[in-house]
Amino acid sequence: MNIPRFDDVQVGDALPPLVLPPINRTTLALYAGASGDHNQVHIDLDFARKSRQPDVFAHGMLSAAYLGRLLTAWVPQSRIRHFSMRFVGITHLGHVPTCSGRIVEKFEADGEQRVRIELLCANQYGEPRLTGEAVVALA
Repeated sequence: MNIPRFDDVQVGDALPPLVLPPINRTTLALYAGASGDHNQVHIDLDFARKSRQPDVFAHGMLSAAYLGRLLTAWVPQSRIRHFSMRFVGITHLGHVPTCSGRIVEKFEADGEQRVRIELLCANQYGEPRLTGEAVVALA
């Protein structure tokens, strides 16, 4: 992997987007098994309806993992200095998650050249599901 160079990126530059397949029941079952998060609202239709939801919906941390994939497709994990997110909406079955990032600041800290990245995971309608921020050290 070629680590982006600090001098080659500018504020406003976008990371290559990550578009995922539509969320389906298989994805939710596989994520529940891999993560150990078997919360019934994500895997049991009857329970979800009793919780006043029309159907099961994606784990918030699944979308968080997608944002992590966006970052680690751009830089190695060892270059990530900060990664935070906020859940702002539910990802329903059939939604197509799209993750994006945009450089909002360039700076130096602790002897490293770093960039601050604004992150977003939205559905196919452009509705934000997660927002976040990351700081990465560049070469």
